[in-house]
Amino acid sequence: MSQTGSGHTNSDGAGGSSPSDWAAHSLEEVRAMLTAPGQPFEMETVEIDGRPIRAWKNAPESLRAIAMAARAHADAVCTVYEGERISYDAWFRAVANLAQHLVDCGVTKGDRVALAMRNLPEWPVAFFAITSLGAICVPLNAWWSAEELAFGLSDSGSRMLICDKERWDRIGDAARNLDGLEKCIVSRAQSPLEGASRLEDIIGSSDAWAGLPDRDLPDVSVAADDDATIFYTSGTTGSPKGALGSHRSICTNVLSSKYNLAFAPLRLGEMPPEPEPKTVLLVIPLFHVTACSAAMVGYLVSGHTMVFMHHWDVEEAMAVIEREGVQVTGGVPTIAWQLLDHPARDNYDLSSLELITYGGAPAAPELVRRLHEEFGTQPGSGWGMTETMATVTGHVGQDYLHRPDSCGPPVAVADLKIMSADGSEELPTGEVGELYARGPMVAKGYWNRPDATAETFIDGWVRTGDLARLDEEGFCYIVDRAKDMVIRGGENIYSSEVENVLYAHPAVTDAAVIGLPHQQLGEEPAAVVHLSKGQNASEEELQQWVAARLAHFKVPVRIVFTDEMLPRNANGKILKKDLRGLFTGAG
Repeated sequence: MSQTGSGHTNSDGAGGSSPSDWAAHSLEEVRAMLTAPGQPFEMETVEIDGRPIRAWKNAPESLRAIAMAARAHADAVCTVYEGERISYDAWFRAVANLAQHLVDCGVTKGDRVALAMRNLPEWPVAFFAITSLGAICVPLNAWWSAEELAFGLSDSGSRMLICDKERWDRIGDAARNLDGLEKCIVSRAQSPLEGASRLEDIIGSSDAWAGLPDRDLPDVSVAADDDATIFYTSGTTGSPKGALGSHRSICTNVLSSKYNLAFAPLRLGEMPPEPEPKTVLLVIPLFHVTACSAAMVGYLVSGHTMVFMHHWDVEEAMAVIEREGVQVTGGVPTIAWQLLDHPARDNYDLSSLELITYGGAPAAPELVRRLHEEFGTQPGSGWGMTETMATVTGHVGQDYLHRPDSCGPPVAVADLKIMSADGSEELPTGEVGELYARGPMVAKGYWNRPDATAETFIDGWVRTGDLARLDEEGFCYIVDRAKDMVIRGGENIYSSEVENVLYAHPAVTDAAVIGLPHQQLGEEPAAVVHLSKGQNASEEELQQWVAARLAHFKVPVRIVFTDEMLPRNANGKILKKDLRGLFTGAG
């Protein structure tokens, strides 16, 4: 997933102002203070894949270590879901008992266990039960169709699947016929299932977790650079690729997020506040690195309370914010826009909100200003992608307000550089080129895709496919995406997949998918189609055709028909930039 909260900018970066009239310290001075010997953000040099890399000295060693540390929060509330309130003690008991069950089923270090469900209290239980054993958790997109879910299970070679009843209804028939998938565990099923076990028969329902045996995690040695997760990322060609992350990759985000929050007050010459548990409304799906790696993992370390919703509804969210005293929320710009613009906003007390953060889709500078002025909150943003396991840059507080078109500077353990199109030379400050990133958060590569790995992961750097520039202080500005990607409300849609489905329709002979700007979602997919001579198809017919074969968020919101074949360059590539004018004034 590409995570960006800065939006597209002009290459001149208009919209930001110099911080010299307000900042008490330069970026370099703040970095030096935060990373000095003996400070929480002290760094050390570690060897990763034979290369020296800066890393947080005090980062948790592994997800297993995080689970054991979170246990100490005991009676504090860990998760809230509708009427269910689960303490940290109950959460850990469920993790440890499910982990033991997985061991009893033969799960060992390096085995892949898939996880497919909506944001439920069971999600973090399953995630840590899997990873605490040194097994590899494979979070699957809960919005995927049956065919897409089956691909993820097969491609990852998952031995087990843990899912909710909704996903089981979608994938159950296919799962029973997948080679190598040995066991399925389903949560929230009211009656026995054919071909699967009920999670409740193993650890009980969430209200019973507090009564589970108080046991330790099964005794397994897990190291920082052991494999931990496979998150699937959409590409511009072919099938989704699984980015293989290590425990270090994901644990790096724990301190990266804290670093960004400490950075903001120091820029003003103020001491960062003492950390304290917060109540967080977490509405972005946990199967994304943004929610899992950049949010959930760090929240558990800090003892935050995570509030989940069955599905996103802005007015219900406002009621939850009021009822639970939510202090932090966000996820993607869509959520922030809807909170700002909902006509019933004044009916709810949202004064508890302190921080609204987002990534996953372009955000307009106007959003930054309105959040600060109308909610009185600190807006926060950043940039990362599935291949970086989320956080690479951070942008919070006054820096974001002064540079709303930037996604911030890199965290202290990360490096950015701008490369020429052919990757042969690094470009000077201010020039636009392809963004490369390096740091301990970068994934190891793509699962079972050595060719794609070699193309994207180069000498410790990841080629992001984003076009960007860096200013003199190191702030990053995402200008455009080199990859042919549409990002709708944080969901990646790779055009070739939708185009291939359109091409499969008997009436379609030429098709291209592009992104149309949308104030709340960032972008929406749209298509330009040329029909075969003598053939007919309506916009609605083609939308239904795609909807029957792909997840709903991938269905083009507009389809424009053209009498001619689509324009191409000398190499036969469709000139998509020439297609956007066809939608002017449409819809």
